[in-house]
Amino acid sequence: MALHDLDIARRATLRRITDIARERLGIADEHLVPYGHYKAKIALPWLQSLDERPDGKLILVTATSPTPAGEGKTTTSVGLADGMNRLGHKAVLALREPSIGPVFGMKGGAAGGGHAQVVPMEDINLHFTGDFHAIALAHNLLAAVLDNHVHQGNAMGIDVRRVFWRRVMDMNDRALRHIAVGLGGPANGYPREGGFDIVAASEVMAVLCLSRSMSDLKERLGRIVVAETRDRKPVTAADLRAHGAMAVLLKDALAPNLVQTLENNPALLHGGPFGNIAHGCNSVIATRAALKLGDYAITEAGFGADLGAEKFFDIKCRIAGLQPTAAVLVTTVRALKMQGGVPRTRWRRRTWRRWRPAWPTWSATCTSCARCSACPAWWRPTTSWPTPRPSTRCCKAAWPRAACPTPCRATGPMAARARPSWRAKWWRCAISTPRARRASPTTTRTACGTRRCRWRRRCTAPRRSPPAPRPRRA
Repeated sequence: MALHDLDIARRATLRRITDIARERLGIADEHLVPYGHYKAKIALPWLQSLDERPDGKLILVTATSPTPAGEGKTTTSVGLADGMNRLGHKAVLALREPSIGPVFGMKGGAAGGGHAQVVPMEDINLHFTGDFHAIALAHNLLAAVLDNHVHQGNAMGIDVRRVFWRRVMDMNDRALRHIAVGLGGPANGYPREGGFDIVAASEVMAVLCLSRSMSDLKERLGRIVVAETRDRKPVTAADLRAHGAMAVLLKDALAPNLVQTLENNPALLHGGPFGNIAHGCNSVIATRAALKLGDYAITEAGFGADLGAEKFFDIKCRIAGLQPTAAVLVTTVRALKMQGGVPRTRWRRRTWRRWRPAWPTWSATCTSCARCSACPAWWRPTTSWPTPRPSTRCCKAAWPRAACPTPCRATGPMAARARPSWRAKWWRCAISTPRARRASPTTTRTACGTRRCRWRRRCTAPRRSPPAPRPRRA
């Protein structure tokens, strides 16, 4: 029986994080802040001393059309890092921290799966080093300062109908999305509408992940717009003089966290903004540290490539001055079916026809990744599916322009390895094909006695009894 992810993580042999930092990354013990034996934070002053080191190569892992259960970006990232280290390359992993809300939801943890996990998995999926709690405190501190300013006289003339700043908590609770605050009389503030968001959707989380130093963090926190005045002028955290106290609460959360994979390879986990609310990537500090500490830095972008990868290229790379060397696009059969409009109840069926509407989106995703990185790569789906017969035409006419991995089949240097034609109508019944193709192994005999293509799941011909066998001649 296959082991559960939790059982695999508990049976793993972990090494002390100080040994991994010293042997694999060259970090002395005095530059680490241990949180137990298997997790630690790297001191920011020591990371700032690495600015003169040359950067390694950056590899981005993204996916197409993620389904509610996830498509394995983190698992692929961890497996890629373990594989490159097994081959002798010095690869450092840089991922996001999981939020406790989705951990207890349908999606579950975000530390990988199977034998490609980051450990200690239970600590990572729960409280970890307290970064999310520090971000929640800083966020709610700003909300409290805002409400207190209005309660104490509202010297800035804030319009209570135009307060944008909500409170946060690291849990999924739809009953707190829209609430009324300030009830109970004058001593409890002023009544107004409010609500709670999850910590990963906080603007403080996005600010933390885009900051490069404590001074940069304080400056970015001061530019957060929380409300408007009656004259429709913006009110920022610096106007309320709350950004300094918020930065103090985040002084430890700004340092990246160091853990390990199941194969005892180093991994940096820091930050976890959502891709639909913010940019959906880990912190700039962790990514820059991975580039300085290894020859290859492997990171991921949340959600699909049309959302997380685009924000990674357009926001994070521009702010941090990053240039990806390669992009790994995780594509599964289930994601293609969802993009093609297949109902969720039919994802387990072999509905090959419904893949076709998903190919234009997949081709556009490949084009986007190829434009923003030096070398796009693909990870084949794990579900077994039949491969169409190769076509004698040029593969560039059959594959999408961005996805054509080989030159012409007839004249190219890789003619023997040319990919099959996806424009071939391989679902067509073999009866309508020439006699030479009828004898090919791609056709099979159905229960009704007719010949059909093996790509078709059911024969549409009327059901009839098979013909009686002819007697042999004497």
